[in-house]
Amino acid sequence: MPSTPVRVKGRSLVEGAAQGALLFAEVGLSFWGGVDPASGEVIDRHHPLSGERLAGRVLAIPSGRGSCTGSSVLMELISNGHAPAALVLAEADEILTLGVLVAQVIFQRSLPVLCVGHEAFNGLRGQGFVRLEDDVLTLTGRRPNDGWQGSDAASQLPTASTLELTEQDRALLDGAHGKAAQVAMHIVLRMAEIQGATQLLDVTQAHIDGCIYTGPASLRFAEQLVQWGAQVRVPTTLNAISVDQRRWRALGVDPALGEPASALGDAYMAMGAQLSFTCAPYLLDTAPKAGEQIVWAESNAVVYANSVLGARTQKYPDFLDICIALCGRAPLTGCHLDDPRKARLIVDVPALGKVDDSFYPLLGYHIGSLAGRRIPLIRGLEHAAPNLDDLKAFGAAFATTSAAPLFHIAGVTPEALDPAAVLASDVTVPQESVDAAGLLASWRELNSARDNWVDVVSLGNPHFSLSEFAALATLCAGRIKHPYVVLAITCGRAVLEQARKAGHLTVIEAFGAVLVTDSCWCMLGEPVIPPRATTLMTNSGKYAHYAPGLVGRGVHFGALADCVEAACTAATHGQPPMWLQPTARTGSPTHV
Repeated sequence: MPSTPVRVKGRSLVEGAAQGALLFAEVGLSFWGGVDPASGEVIDRHHPLSGERLAGRVLAIPSGRGSCTGSSVLMELISNGHAPAALVLAEADEILTLGVLVAQVIFQRSLPVLCVGHEAFNGLRGQGFVRLEDDVLTLTGRRPNDGWQGSDAASQLPTASTLELTEQDRALLDGAHGKAAQVAMHIVLRMAEIQGATQLLDVTQAHIDGCIYTGPASLRFAEQLVQWGAQVRVPTTLNAISVDQRRWRALGVDPALGEPASALGDAYMAMGAQLSFTCAPYLLDTAPKAGEQIVWAESNAVVYANSVLGARTQKYPDFLDICIALCGRAPLTGCHLDDPRKARLIVDVPALGKVDDSFYPLLGYHIGSLAGRRIPLIRGLEHAAPNLDDLKAFGAAFATTSAAPLFHIAGVTPEALDPAAVLASDVTVPQESVDAAGLLASWRELNSARDNWVDVVSLGNPHFSLSEFAALATLCAGRIKHPYVVLAITCGRAVLEQARKAGHLTVIEAFGAVLVTDSCWCMLGEPVIPPRATTLMTNSGKYAHYAPGLVGRGVHFGALADCVEAACTAATHGQPPMWLQPTARTGSPTHV
């Protein structure tokens, strides 16, 4: 620790003054699924800060990662007094910054956010106490006895001087279309300034992730917009909410959650959003086309839209999504442009023999951790022909460990059919290689269960597709699950009806499955997960990562067929798939 104060100058994303003991980690943190919004405890059991509490401490992380709902969790923490005193980042993070900006507007409470760059950030390791004043971070080693007091910044509403605004933009900003649209435009312009955008662009549709209930603050935000007369200006779909709105009482959900979570969905529909309630909006008939400029939130949906559909969206934070939907305008920056969509990392994948469907979520999880914030070009899958379900599973797991909004797979995803076309030309692009040992380490990270018993089988994170229902029906045909095991599937209402018409549900319900619409596994808990249950099994890399922190259970991760077998026997072998076991691999690996 320094004997004399050391000062570091950075870029202030949100002004203010605060001090506290430094809580440092060199790994990004997803606040959704990684931090308890009611207590501020880090609950991501894979993170080095697991078990730490954020309140009153200066949190230093390279950036956020994972879910777009991190902004909602941070706003919740600010409103209930469990937030960190300040955030210090290596890279600007829009999700976390947006949560602070909305807390300023709605609750008149804030915390300073400072971006210091990677070199200065790495120098914070081992420091004991820090003080932040606007764009200066002072390392004092220990708390000075000088009576210093921090302060929140007042709500910072931008001027229009640095942005090119249309006449319609100015009308929104001046309140001609009501207070909700005016406040929304203020927030959009504030974020545009932080992002360095000089103009806005029109978007054709929105997908809202802020309808997930993280606590009273998330509902207050939405209801405040409704009271201000909010109405969306573009077609808008809604993400999965925190309960099955039609059946939460029948499922035994506590009204303390069911009522506000359902009311939150109603509030967004009152603004003109469609009743979709799915975390997989790309399965709807309204899915965007290649090149379409959209505003989507929900991390897996963003990655799928950019990567698989070739649409264009940033990884929008909760609340910025609805603000843009109310304006119809988004900052012209990031993945809305050509150059930021280029790959800045090459990842080579070897052949591993005949793989099962657990390969793609595991590979996405592993490559996401290699990529960080960099967009990767993945080589070696040119002849593997991953289907849309494979790409959905890959993207959801990738978005769990990476902060990047996009991936390219050479010869597979639309922008990488010519791989050279997606490589950044202004830098030397580094290369990484995936090997079986690395994948095995990631498999072990996802398999946190301590015994081979299985109480619950979790399917549908992201929401099940029609083709996944067809595959499951084939696996379940003529079988009955173990009476002790709960097998539950989450899906959107539209896909559920498609599966019913196709006849898949007759087989699946005869097997003994529970079907849950509107909500998703990242929001489900007891009693859908029985209180007696200690161990889950899932084919989702995303849920295998988040479940230990969200529901406090150990997890087995495996292929869909393994999940069905576990549902029948109430147990699993707990071993890696054959294609990851050394005895199943011979010779030198070659590309698929």
